[in-house]
Amino acid sequence: MSERLVLAAGLALIITLVLSPFLIPVLRILKFGQNVRDDGPKRHLKKAGTPTMGGIIFLVGIIVSALITAEKPTSLEMVTLVGITLGFGLIGFIDDFIKVVMHRSLGLRAYQKLIGQFGLAFILMWVSVHWLGRGTDVAIPFTSIHLELGWFYYVLISMVIVLMVNAVNLTDGLDGLAAGSTMISGIAYVVIALLAAVHGVAVLAYETDMAVFAAALVGGTLGFLRFNTYPARIFMGDTGSLALGGALASLAVLTKSEFVFIVIGGLFAAEALSVIIQVFSFQTTGKRIFLMSPLHHHFELVGWSEWKVVIVFWTVALICAILGIMGYMPTLG
Repeated sequence: MSERLVLAAGLALIITLVLSPFLIPVLRILKFGQNVRDDGPKRHLKKAGTPTMGGIIFLVGIIVSALITAEKPTSLEMVTLVGITLGFGLIGFIDDFIKVVMHRSLGLRAYQKLIGQFGLAFILMWVSVHWLGRGTDVAIPFTSIHLELGWFYYVLISMVIVLMVNAVNLTDGLDGLAAGSTMISGIAYVVIALLAAVHGVAVLAYETDMAVFAAALVGGTLGFLRFNTYPARIFMGDTGSLALGGALASLAVLTKSEFVFIVIGGLFAAEALSVIIQVFSFQTTGKRIFLMSPLHHHFELVGWSEWKVVIVFWTVALICAILGIMGYMPTLG
């Protein structure tokens, strides 16, 4: 099993490293360049024109590697993981295409993205509950308590999925931040997927392929960091950030760690919460809590270098990942 995990991560890493030098110039020639918001930190203006939609690169690496190294690539778990990840990636691709290629600044409208995201969330939950028999209970992190939610499971967990997927998207604002944080969360899910298999959440031997998928996620994002860390030569775009969020959400649902996902993705949750707080405060009081949201921009405007923000946030992501694993273990009771 350990050999397959190393192979999955290594193959995804190699594919991403090999494809990137070829596709980055292509994206530049096609003028698939990043638009930079005028009201953001001024030092970001020099990033305008950097090729985006690079999520396509690591998506190829992750999917190809996972399918090649999986013990049973046609298993319902693997098909679900791949399908949901690609589904969220497709929403991001369409959004990027409208903004970058068709030069319409808004991209998809918010309600259009939400319809697609909630639709994918429902498909993910339906497969998990009705086809894989995972049930409609949720585990409370750090305890052995499981709450049976019945039909409310679909309401609550769909909101968790959509919130966390968009939280990953919001985190993608600094070079390497989202890719590195996702890589760390992916490592946590390698461990959690193995624990799920050992303790009967995944009842068949080949269902350890969930760990293989998580390992491929780690390898793909690690390879992308070679070109995405400061100063980035390519950005992942919504194509990549929504796909990464979808991949983590899929792993969370299939390993029955829906609430643990919030702990593992605590950094992502904090980024999303900063936006919610900022909007609520400004609309109700006319005052801003942060210099700028999401949270990483606040620390930039405080005076931190971009690299310092990323390193500190990666450290927070690592702490959250460790806490998430610790919080998941008691739920296996």
